[in-house]
Amino acid sequence: MQPNVKKVAALHDLSGFGRGSLASIIPALSVMGIQVCSIPTAILSTHSGGFDDYVFHDLTPIMLDYAAHWKRLGLTFDCVYSGFLGSPDQAAIVSQIIDDFRRPETLIVIDPVMGDNGELYISVKPKMVEQMRRLTAKADIITPNITEAALLLNKKPQETMSLAESKDWLLELAALGPRTVIITSMPDASSEGLVTTVAYERESQNFWKVPARHLPCFYPGTGDLFASVMVGALLQGESLPIAIERSVQFIIHCIQASRCYDYPNRNGVLLEKCLHLLQESCLFYNYEKF
Repeated sequence: MQPNVKKVAALHDLSGFGRGSLASIIPALSVMGIQVCSIPTAILSTHSGGFDDYVFHDLTPIMLDYAAHWKRLGLTFDCVYSGFLGSPDQAAIVSQIIDDFRRPETLIVIDPVMGDNGELYISVKPKMVEQMRRLTAKADIITPNITEAALLLNKKPQETMSLAESKDWLLELAALGPRTVIITSMPDASSEGLVTTVAYERESQNFWKVPARHLPCFYPGTGDLFASVMVGALLQGESLPIAIERSVQFIIHCIQASRCYDYPNRNGVLLEKCLHLLQESCLFYNYEKF
């Protein structure tokens, strides 16, 4: 009997220190019973959020050879999931890898990692924005934060946004090609102190929202965790709103479990204290249509 274990091809960077990208994606999905098969896009000594003088090694030259070996092995994947790209040239490579491994049932998830808090990450060049915009056309699901959504749409990031405005952004992003769009960390103008994750499913034309209380702190890598838990929940058979809900609740738990300790936020959330929660169901649901 063959083992019934879902497999995800994860195209992300690997940081030696700091809880983000593959360093968080692998344990989170593994706890959810999913095998992570990594294609590193770059290797860093630390992630770039809050650290200086980190070592950055671009792995563009080996990515296609890496994937070609998998093709020769006959590997198949339930999901191809890409995130941080080490160079603009990698967008075309990721696009080809998606074409090589896509089957009718394969979920394609693109987390367009480019920036946060209204700015590009220091390691991301402006050319990356146009390349990422093209890559999103290949996706079933994209998961930009509010800054990345603005970059993809060539708009200015907003300090607050109404739900009506978020619908316009979701529809504009869906017009780029993906059938499902999720925008995280939207500062909700309808209620002070809330951040809301909003989503749009083109096939059903449903709009979803999952509100959460804003916590006054910032930890790098939470976007990677959000998208990973969402991927894991979908592969476990959850619906989109419940998958988003599980992701939001997990991030809240991770932040709450971390902010009571005295350590540098740049190290990321204390993921190790929270991984067990991924084996449990949500205790309550806040998602709504809007």
